[in-house]
Amino acid sequence: MLRSKGFVLAAAALTVIGGCQSQPKPEEMARTSLQTAPADLQLICANAAAGTAKVDSSKVLPTSSRQLDATSYSVDLDAGGRKFNCVVDASGSVKSVQPAA
Repeated sequence: MLRSKGFVLAAAALTVIGGCQSQPKPEEMARTSLQTAPADLQLICANAAAGTAKVDSSKVLPTSSRQLDATSYSVDLDAGGRKFNCVVDASGSVKSVQPAA
């Protein structure tokens, strides 16, 4: 009985403490500090890299991406263990596919 009262008190204390924390502002969140490429553009790059790497497109996975400017994105890819970088614009036009250094 004493043990269950201790558990209830601990749970109540954690609830009070948890309620005191506030959410970070959107501009302070890590996800908003770097704009990633939309999924469809990542897939376009994966298909382009598959052709360059001469591997099946199912073997190419986007590993990261970032917005370069208002109209273009850079996508890092793993093509069966080989690393590539693709630059694609917002309309889906692939500008380049290069082996990553």
